[in-house]
Amino acid sequence: MKVAVLDVKGKDTGRKVELSDDVFAIEPNEHAIYLDVKQYLAHQRQGTHKAKERGEIAGSTRKIKKQKGTGTARAGSIKSPVFRGGGRIFGPRPKDYTQKLNKGVKRLARKSALSLKSKEKELYVVEDFNFEAPKTKDFVQFLASLGIQDKKSLIVLGGEANNVYLSSRNLKGSEVVMNTELNTYKIVNAKSVVVLEGALKEIQSNLSK
Repeated sequence: MKVAVLDVKGKDTGRKVELSDDVFAIEPNEHAIYLDVKQYLAHQRQGTHKAKERGEIAGSTRKIKKQKGTGTARAGSIKSPVFRGGGRIFGPRPKDYTQKLNKGVKRLARKSALSLKSKEKELYVVEDFNFEAPKTKDFVQFLASLGIQDKKSLIVLGGEANNVYLSSRNLKGSEVVMNTELNTYKIVNAKSVVVLEGALKEIQSNLSK
């Protein structure tokens, strides 16, 4: 499958690049995408949530009132969960949320996500470029030239283009990543995916293994 290569101004350069059918034209496996996105989101959780139970609260264990004759329920300690300032019943404890996923499934998920973007005409290939200086205005103009300034976008770099990355940091709806940082969640979370030529070669090389 061949697609046109655009320049930084969004114009056709007259060149076409070959997209590997094994990466950009497979039958998408939605379950693989689900598993990979689920793992990614689970790994974003720190798992450091913690609440103190009655055995961990600082306070006296003296019986605060006599057992009978008060007309109220029995109470053995001020640290009881029924009192304000007492321990929490079955509170959250630190937990490891990491999940295991085979490399083959992760590779299939990324190829499926890229194939979906290619099928829906939401994948753009742009020749490698870099800005002379970090300017948000230049980056916005680049997005506008592709007609994606109002869409959530993902730009995938192939080499060092630090000024492109710095120019995008003020924009919430756009993210710039290196090809080594590309994952299934970032692909499906973006409405438009822009891949630079240098990154395209690396992506096809890594996912064709």
